[in-house]
Amino acid sequence: MNTFFRYILGVFLIFSISLGIFYLVMSPPLSELGLMALFLAITALVSSLAGYLAYRLGWIALTPSLRWGFLAIYAISSVLTFFNVWFSAKLMFASEHDLLLAIVLLVFAGGMAMALGYFLSSTVTDRMYLLKKAAENLARGDLESRVSVSGRDEVATLAASFNQMASQLQAADEKQRELERLRTDLIAWVSHDLQTPLASIRAILEALYDGIVDDPETVKRYLNTAQRDVSSLSALIDDLFQMAQLDAGGIPLEKANSSLVDLISDTLESFSELASRQSVALEGSAESNVDPVLMDTQRIGRVLNNLIGNALRHTPAGGQVEVRARRTGAGVEVTVCDSGEGVQPEDLPNIFESFYRGEKSRSRATGGAGLGLAIARGIVRAHGGQIRVESKPGDTRFIFTLP
Repeated sequence: MNTFFRYILGVFLIFSISLGIFYLVMSPPLSELGLMALFLAITALVSSLAGYLAYRLGWIALTPSLRWGFLAIYAISSVLTFFNVWFSAKLMFASEHDLLLAIVLLVFAGGMAMALGYFLSSTVTDRMYLLKKAAENLARGDLESRVSVSGRDEVATLAASFNQMASQLQAADEKQRELERLRTDLIAWVSHDLQTPLASIRAILEALYDGIVDDPETVKRYLNTAQRDVSSLSALIDDLFQMAQLDAGGIPLEKANSSLVDLISDTLESFSELASRQSVALEGSAESNVDPVLMDTQRIGRVLNNLIGNALRHTPAGGQVEVRARRTGAGVEVTVCDSGEGVQPEDLPNIFESFYRGEKSRSRATGGAGLGLAIARGIVRAHGGQIRVESKPGDTRFIFTLP
């Protein structure tokens, strides 16, 4: 509808300007001015109706190509111009010779306008053809297909938008391929991590059932090993369940004002024996104004468990793991530091990604299925916070904030 109103406004402006020029140049009496206004109004009405019908009926859209569409527009414009001038000459020219001469000149001018318009339309149609070919290549799967952007008109804007869309599709395709590869790797890793403790448990149970082991100390040691394997299986299944919840759109939170200091203290206490066995110093500190914090205590405890456990796995004997908490202007910031080998630079951009497992940061040799950091990020984001990593050899810091 806006196009229609702009069209009517354009016709009215042309009518007013033409009538004004006639009055200024010819200085006619009011009777002739009225006749000219009537004449211009009639020709404008006829031309407007013809153009509107062509627009509403979609005649131009029926052309086989954009170039022929432009030619049809030039033809309609030439015919309307011919009608307007011929009608004027019919009313005003006294000489039949002059009328015939005007007709010849109008036919020539209209033909030249159509030929020139058809030629100049190639500046648009050629670029549209290139855009069409690029779109066809993209539809066939060539995600590297691009078009050159020239000019500042709508076609150039369309070409730039097409290139941007193609780039986004290519990036999404690469991301999808990477996720599929990582998902395939994850299945292999999880299968291995499930089979190893299951095989150990099965061997232990068969040995106990067959009576091969009857020494109380050996039986106790076997049972302790089976208990550790069961715990490992439970942790892995829990990780997979947490990832399934995150992939499904999030995890339910039960937030309440709780003591983050107590949570850090309890978590450090649960890791104290493991740290002692590994000869790693485990410390924690918190500013006095940290508590209370609005959080899901169980979920944030899971984040601390994942980060501290990850830090202990990568810290050699004689190293140190420290947890610090402080209040900032945006909320509470918790930092888990370790003096281990650090995260490889190529792993840093993807270390929190689902199913990602770097060579050193998440190797099977150090345990884990490669899901802990992805779960930690999901929980922190569910709280409205952020998590990041800063790493260099001997100093790795996982930092998360809670609003």
